[in-house]
Amino acid sequence: MSGPPRLSFMICGVQKGGTTALWHFLRSHPQIGFGPRKEMHFFDDESRDWSNPSWDDLERPYAHHPAGRILGDATPIYTYWPSSLGRIRRYNPGMRLIVSLRHPVERAYSHWRMATARGQETLPFGEAIRAGRRRLDTGDERALRVFSYVERGFYTPQLDRLFALFPASQVLLLRQADLQSHPAGTLNRVYDFLGLPRPERMPAPETVFSHMGHAVAALSAEDAACLQALHAGDLRQLRARYGIVL
Repeated sequence: MSGPPRLSFMICGVQKGGTTALWHFLRSHPQIGFGPRKEMHFFDDESRDWSNPSWDDLERPYAHHPAGRILGDATPIYTYWPSSLGRIRRYNPGMRLIVSLRHPVERAYSHWRMATARGQETLPFGEAIRAGRRRLDTGDERALRVFSYVERGFYTPQLDRLFALFPASQVLLLRQADLQSHPAGTLNRVYDFLGLPRPERMPAPETVFSHMGHAVAALSAEDAACLQALHAGDLRQLRARYGIVL
């Protein structure tokens, strides 16, 4: 890489936390540029030689963007994947990071529905969040990515890792619920964070949120209670440490 880093912001979390809607909104801004797809998955690619990474590989898909446009990526696994944030810091210590959080019970169910729809998951939800968690014990990379319905919802240690690497001035924490209920106000926070003027127009929220999908079956009260119990301690920590109530 010759010259300063070209990418200056990341939507780095969380999966099923409204990142697709946020990406749809932001890519309509004339001064923002993304890669050819929403999730570039550069910093979680364990097949790369991270002792000598090629930043040109990261930046090449952005070559068509004109100078002056701020460039970013929206790969929500980065907050969860342990090595990603350190790699991002190595590339650009000044990177601005956006994390959109969703209640972990809702997030887990949405994650399972996606994995089921993709043919990656065959277990019923109740089994997947109970005995199915043992699939992660082997450290298998695919299991950690696909079956981490519960684990991805422990937000406090993920944010602790993030704030150990980046100053608070470079991090914006959002809630998916706010993006849905108050999209204009939430987006204005993002534009201000990125140092951009607020656009005269933005995509119609109903068009953007149509991409988010809807539940095909109700989450059972028993499964919801199981997840709530698993995450109760972390939710308390999240509120105490970061002032976030989900």
